[in-house]
Amino acid sequence: MAKALHLLKGGDSDLAAATVSRQLADGDAVTVIALHGAAVAGLPAGIVVQRVPEELSWDELLEAMFEADQVIAW
Repeated sequence: MAKALHLLKGGDSDLAAATVSRQLADGDAVTVIALHGAAVAGLPAGIVVQRVPEELSWDELLEAMFEADQVIAW
């Protein structure tokens, strides 16, 4: 099982949602982090979205990036 981190910064949310759904179906552990003001619409039900800097510090974001097997920025 891979650990994937999706960093939403305001890019293609439809493609991000489709990718998250595929990874979940494959059994991957998926984390979604949104930068200030990033849209999070269309993500699969049950996905927890953490926001930087409101809920997660910049240092915690950096730690999450190093812990993940794959980081995708949208």
